[in-house]
Amino acid sequence: MTGTARTILVIGSGPYCIGSSVEFDWCGVQVLRTLRRLGHRTIFINSNPETVSTDFDECDRLYFDELTVERVLDVFHAEKPDGVIISTGGQIAQNMVRELEAAGLPIMGTAVDSIESCEDRERFSALCDELGIDQPRWQSFADQAEAFAFAREVGYPVLVRPSFVLSGAAMAVANSEESLKEYLEIAVGSTDASVVISKFEQNAKEIECDGVAQNGEIICLALAEHIENAGVHSGDATIVLPPQTLYTETVRRVREIAAQLCAKLNISGPFNIQFLARSNEIKVIECNLRASRSFPFASKVLGQNFIDIATRIMLGEELEPQIVDPATIRSVGVKAAQFSFSRLKGADPMLGVEMSSTGEVACFGDSLEEAFLKSLISVGIRLPEANTKILITLGKLEDKIDFVPVAQSLVEQGFSLAATEGTAVIFREHGVACDTVHKLSSDQHPSVIDLINEKAVSMVINTPNKFSHEELSDGYRIRRTAIDNNIPLLTNIQLAKLFFRSLKKFPRAELLPVFAYDER
Repeated sequence: MTGTARTILVIGSGPYCIGSSVEFDWCGVQVLRTLRRLGHRTIFINSNPETVSTDFDECDRLYFDELTVERVLDVFHAEKPDGVIISTGGQIAQNMVRELEAAGLPIMGTAVDSIESCEDRERFSALCDELGIDQPRWQSFADQAEAFAFAREVGYPVLVRPSFVLSGAAMAVANSEESLKEYLEIAVGSTDASVVISKFEQNAKEIECDGVAQNGEIICLALAEHIENAGVHSGDATIVLPPQTLYTETVRRVREIAAQLCAKLNISGPFNIQFLARSNEIKVIECNLRASRSFPFASKVLGQNFIDIATRIMLGEELEPQIVDPATIRSVGVKAAQFSFSRLKGADPMLGVEMSSTGEVACFGDSLEEAFLKSLISVGIRLPEANTKILITLGKLEDKIDFVPVAQSLVEQGFSLAATEGTAVIFREHGVACDTVHKLSSDQHPSVIDLINEKAVSMVINTPNKFSHEELSDGYRIRRTAIDNNIPLLTNIQLAKLFFRSLKKFPRAELLPVFAYDER
């Protein structure tokens, strides 16, 4: 068991911001509650007055102060705790771990060296090579000519970021040498900073693996899939648990890789691994030896408090594996991101590799379609009313063709369609009736912007053509005008297809069954 009562210092996750929000605070609160339930004295340090974790009754001693190494050391020397928990404080706490250990703080859970093995890109890549785990090809460059040569070798598009960036900030997808050059000039400029370039895997499914391990053995595990293909930041993606479309072999291989990494890193505590999957070909994107923003979601869908389990492990309690069989999960959970584009003047409401969301909502249903529609309604997407007009403007040719069956189904359901020239031509070639509206750049009327400003459409579907500067510009105006007119907007083809499939099953919001969480 946990033994004699101890004093434990828990480091919080800092201010709410894009990239770190209430999900990490939930993790911190769960640690405190488990520690107190088991009879331990708790100390918490955080700098955010909006959090539950900074309520005075959540811990025995609260330090409301900045999250820096210096302040944490001040608290440590004043309180002399028996242990320090950093694995629920997000990236802010993670970034301090090496200095805190060097100063003599007893870090609880996974060893700091293992944490750094995952934070250091070179070390983690070498670890994957040693274990025979595939990963997207990548390389670090200080010379632009070498960077261009590598991008040509692996083939565009490529993912590019400054080498000192560990998460999604300052990342971009370059679709050509011209866009790569533009990124290098803007993001890196004339400094000597190097960049990391990775092969961007297209048409790949992204999989989240959240879990808790003890001495390298997985104790609990949750696998979730993204609705959007890879290329949308995990914090912005719509996530489904349990997975609904993954191959059995993909699930088996993901579990196998997770077990390999846990054993090699000797993980004792929470972890998150992100995977790419395409036709059962699995690649690892990254591994974080801390709680992730999807831990509350996984815990609530599976009915297992992952943080409670992780805390007990960090205290030394010996636990048996308790992995939930997905077939026994009663409900489907869908987590949708909440965006604030309407409050951010001029922001492009286009999702990509940089995180943009300011929150999220998780909903449950007896089917994927039910849970999905509930989650989108919860983040503010209105369902289009029957017999209204939907504007569809799709950038890439494959998106246009892929959407034809959906467009046909919408006409059959009584919706009328309007589309820009390229999309309309493809639709009509396949027997789908639709009106043609002019592109903004054509300077003809009625233009697509006229239609939106007149609020003649109930929803806008816009996906970009990343290879055309003209369409990028037109697309931005379409998306921004839709947001400014409070018209529901979808910018991802996979999301749009599932939306209309779900709408066919539940054409009105009142048809969605509602039940309390504990009624599941």
